[in-house]
Amino acid sequence: MAWYRFDAARGLLTLQVQAQPGARIAPDQPLFQAYGDDALKVRIAAPAIDGRANQALCELIAARLAVAPASVEVTRGAGARRKVVTVRIAAFDPALLCEAK
Repeated sequence: MAWYRFDAARGLLTLQVQAQPGARIAPDQPLFQAYGDDALKVRIAAPAIDGRANQALCELIAARLAVAPASVEVTRGAGARRKVVTVRIAAFDPALLCEAK
């Protein structure tokens, strides 16, 4: 299973995300990275307290895909590291999210 599924007819992108909240992010570390074949690992500086990490995750994805933050939503796993995130977007290129190590 791939870490994303894009339904062009509905304009809906579904991402399988492995979140790393509270991450110390060095300048040479990618924020987005393939996590095996089934998830996208996202490093988030915000702590997993009161939904701050989920909010930061949605903002990071929205900024990277150039969509409004309201177009990005954690639809499953809000309290877990493994999440399903949906994005309302007209077109999608996986290279926008996946960075080399």
